[in-house]
Amino acid sequence: MKSPLIATGVLALTAFAAQAETPVLTVLTYDSFISEWGPGPVVEKAFEEVCGCDLRFVSGGDGAALLARVQLEGAAIDADIVLGLDTSLTARAGATGLFAPHGQPAATALPVAFDDPLFLPYDWSWLAFIYDKARMPTPPGSFEALAASDAKILIQDPRSSSPGLGLLLWVQAAYGDRAAEIWTGLADNIVTVTPGWSEAYGMFLAGEADMVLSYTTSAAYHRIAEKDDSKDWAEFSEGHYLQVEVTGILASTDQMDLARQFLAFSQSPAFQSALPETNWMYPATAIPLPEGYEDRRPATSILVAPDEAEALRAPALDTWQAALAQ
Repeated sequence: MKSPLIATGVLALTAFAAQAETPVLTVLTYDSFISEWGPGPVVEKAFEEVCGCDLRFVSGGDGAALLARVQLEGAAIDADIVLGLDTSLTARAGATGLFAPHGQPAATALPVAFDDPLFLPYDWSWLAFIYDKARMPTPPGSFEALAASDAKILIQDPRSSSPGLGLLLWVQAAYGDRAAEIWTGLADNIVTVTPGWSEAYGMFLAGEADMVLSYTTSAAYHRIAEKDDSKDWAEFSEGHYLQVEVTGILASTDQMDLARQFLAFSQSPAFQSALPETNWMYPATAIPLPEGYEDRRPATSILVAPDEAEALRAPALDTWQAALAQ
C-alpha cells in the first residue's frame, strides 16, 4: 500500500508541472509567410518574447486552401488562428460560424475603410503582373492588350490561391459581361495555372514565362533585397485589384486570451515593421516604409466588397473554367 503522503506529493508535483507547461498557440498560414525569408521567423521570435508561449506556424497552402482546410476540419482543426485570408474570402469564412470576434479596433492605414468584427487586416497591396524589363521593354497596359500580345504569363488557381481569386474578381469587376471574352483572349497567353503564388513566382524567376501574377510591391523586393532594378509591374488602364490580407481567431481555440493577444500584437510596430521587407506588402498601420520601397502607385484601385465577392465567385469561376477549356 502506497503512503498517502507520497500520493499527495505526486499529485502536487503533477499539478505544478501542468501549471508550468508553456502554452502553445498554433497559427495556420500560407507557405511564403513561414519561409526562412518570410516574416514568420521574425514574428515568432518577437511574440514569444512578450507572450510567455510557444508560437507555432503551420503551413496550409494559399488563402483559399487555408479556408478549405478550415471548412473540412471544422471545430476539430488543430489551430487557434488563421492568418492569410483576404477580403475575397471573408464573407464565406464568416458564414462558417467557425471564427470568433477578435475584439480589436479597425486598422487605420488602409486605402479603404475596413472594419470587420471577425477579421483583422495586417497587410495589403495591389495585384499586378510582374515582368522583366530586359525581356519585355514595353509591357501590355491592359488586359485587352495582354490578350492581344504574345506574352506568356503565369497565374494562380482561384480555387486554391487568394491572388488567383483576386485576378478573377479583378477581371470581373473591370469588364462585367465581357469577362468571358477577356478570358478567352488570355487563354493562349497562360503557360500554366499553379496551386499557389510561390510556385508561379519561382517559375517566372526561372525564365519560364514573361509575366507572373503577383503584387506591385514584388518589384520592391528585387530593388531592395537583390539590388536588381530589372523587374517591374505593368500598370493596367483598368486599375488594379486591392488585396487586403487578414487574420482571424478560430472559435474552437482553447487559447482565446492568447489568440487575442496575438491579433493585438499583429498591429504593433514589432509585427508591422517586419512586413515590408519580408512579406513584401504594405503594413496595415502607419509606419515608415523603407527607402526606395515604391516608385509609383496604381492610379485606380478596384476592390469588390466581401459579400459581393462571395456572390461573384462561383459564376466568375465558371466563366474562367469555360474559357480555358476551349
